Amino acid sequence: MQKRILTNAQVHSFSLDDQPADTVVIEEGHISAIGKASEIIPQFSGSAKIENLRQSILMPSFTDAHIHLLTYGLSLQRVNVEVPTKQSCLDRIADHVKNTDQGKWIIGHGWDQNIWAGGYGSKKDLDKVSTQHPIYLTHKSLHSGWANSFALKLAGINHNTPNPQGGTIQRGTSGDPTGILLESAMRIIESVIPEPNISEQETAILKAQTELHRYGITAVHDFDPWSVFKTLNNLRVNDELFLRITKGIPESFLDKAIRKKLKSGSGNDWIKIGWLKLFSDGALGARTAAMLAPYKNSQSLGMLFLSREEIAAYGEKALPHGIGLAVHAIGDRANQETLLAMSDLKKTGLLKMSTLKSRIEHAQLIQEEDIKLFTELGVTASMQPLHAVSDKKMADAYWGERCVHSYAWSSILQSGAQMIFGSDAPVESPNPFYGLHAAVSRKQLGYASKNEPGWIPGQCLNLQDALRAYISTPPTVGGFGKIIGKIKLGYAADFMLLPQNFFDLPPDNIQFILPLATMVNGKWMYKNDNINIDI
Repeated sequence: MQKRILTNAQVHSFSLDDQPADTVVIEEGHISAIGKASEIIPQFSGSAKIENLRQSILMPSFTDAHIHLLTYGLSLQRVNVEVPTKQSCLDRIADHVKNTDQGKWIIGHGWDQNIWAGGYGSKKDLDKVSTQHPIYLTHKSLHSGWANSFALKLAGINHNTPNPQGGTIQRGTSGDPTGILLESAMRIIESVIPEPNISEQETAILKAQTELHRYGITAVHDFDPWSVFKTLNNLRVNDELFLRITKGIPESFLDKAIRKKLKSGSGNDWIKIGWLKLFSDGALGARTAAMLAPYKNSQSLGMLFLSREEIAAYGEKALPHGIGLAVHAIGDRANQETLLAMSDLKKTGLLKMSTLKSRIEHAQLIQEEDIKLFTELGVTASMQPLHAVSDKKMADAYWGERCVHSYAWSSILQSGAQMIFGSDAPVESPNPFYGLHAAVSRKQLGYASKNEPGWIPGQCLNLQDALRAYISTPPTVGGFGKIIGKIKLGYAADFMLLPQNFFDLPPDNIQFILPLATMVNGKWMYKNDNINIDI
């Protein structure tokens, strides 16, 4: 690999010992020198390619700290039904039916009944589109699904099918399934959908990789099924994988992981073992998030999938083998139960037995008095800024006054806790600039009023804190802290180039930015069509 000198740059290193620099030297994919051009270029220019960045900002690239990589890649090939009305959703499916052979599955993603005037759809709605194709559409949150009669029949779901543990088959007044499936009931349908083979998985992941590079993302914490691990390794062996991945362990794979002696944080410079992924509750959109008090205008407390004792039991099984925990928790009860379980595990000395610190995923609603537990326990808060602006109307409608403690980024950071940001793609777009905009403004995308504050503005972050939650903290949490996340001697050259005025932009304009280019291990993997820099 040819030696490169990137010069005439605004270098933002994200390193505590940051020294003014405008030039970086890259050898064999790693940083071999940083400093001023007048000092660096005479030493290295003889055998190097010099690239003039014309005062663009050079920064470490992003890590998406919570993504479903294969699912995101597949979603790029599926019908996008994230649309404002039920009818427009049905119209999109109808268009797809015209070009799909009878009997073939039609899969879509992104619907949200909370924004539809008529609420949930039904199997009858989809049956009007086609009874000759099994149709299955996943909710934006991935916590509910919508199927037609053909798909229900293939899955064996009928009047007599019982609700599975941790899930609900929505039924009409006669007891017949309506076509809406909540939480674990979705698995009944998904179990009969043909699994993508290795080749299809590779294609989907490479599509995802291309998109992520376009957003300046070069590393992810992945929480998809364990079958993805083999695919990732195949891609790396074939020199096609240019993402650094911390791969989560599904609960169903825990016993095998223990037998294989997998440990959180082990691996190489590209793929590392992550955390045991557990679900303590459901989601806000489906009102299955577990609550301490009922949802507004309801008697429902949501669904608690795992209690304090059950989470602790998983910890007692996994942590002695060096496997940390990553627990999905949305509602205030789920977060409280999870934090108390972590407290129990700390008292027995187990919590520290994983190289990678345990974490809570989403942490959307937390009682004020529970926030301090993140710091006291050393538990990481893994959060997704776009969820706040996407969920605003639902949260206000379902949680009411409790929202003052929701998506509490500033409170968590001020408590001294470690916080990381991701997207939960395909639930939300993986575009980190959308996330940064949400983090600093708490305004919906496209909203550009400078005078009106965002939703619960006291929880807004400044841009530097938001960037750290996307750039420098996630690699430390995910086992890559000595490899990426900083522009520092010996670190990998995983960079992005941003427009030279990025830090001067009004907060409302951050959402419109994309990188000029993205580098992975010293190789430019993406260049914006409008870039005017010769690299």
